[in-house]
Amino acid sequence: MTDEQHINHGVDIEKLEEFAEHAAEHPDEVRLGLGARSTYEGTCAHSLAQMDSYTLGDETIVRETREYTIPYGGWKEVLDAGGWVGATDRMEPIEVALSALASCINVGITINAVANGVDVEQLQTRVRTDADPGVLFNLKDLNEADTVFENLTAEVEIEGEDLDEDQIDEWARRAPVYTLVSLAQDVELTVNTPAEVRVDD
Repeated sequence: MTDEQHINHGVDIEKLEEFAEHAAEHPDEVRLGLGARSTYEGTCAHSLAQMDSYTLGDETIVRETREYTIPYGGWKEVLDAGGWVGATDRMEPIEVALSALASCINVGITINAVANGVDVEQLQTRVRTDADPGVLFNLKDLNEADTVFENLTAEVEIEGEDLDEDQIDEWARRAPVYTLVSLAQDVELTVNTPAEVRVDD
């Protein structure tokens, strides 16, 4: 059997199996430490986000080619209506979060499909939601934050042989971003301000 026969959807199956076995035996060595930062650009709602280095087990990986940047902003028509001067279209964080959820569902499905010998011929996930900006604009109290989003849906269109809908559903729910947005997460929020300078009497 040639090496090429062990490759499916761009993955070396034997190496994937070895990685999974190693991860099961040494979970701390495959734990990921992830982060990102976003810097305000001086125009309300505009920020430039950048990926941070990450850790894999005890190793920190820093690579210039991973310093991806994303210019965040909003929708031109909404900004125009809100009084922004010279408003332009930029990616809006909610939309990027939705695209991350859709993409991560694809990750959950395809990794598990490859690991289980299921061939996926075509896959597309579409995520949609209705959003109420009332909390953002201080029109509603912060304790109403759980009403901001309604009707969050994820629709998976998949083609292949011997597909099991329940199995696909389970694989989709294994996606990390699905976990991030669907389960309660504790966010430890820290606000850092310049230290007050004491003036001598």
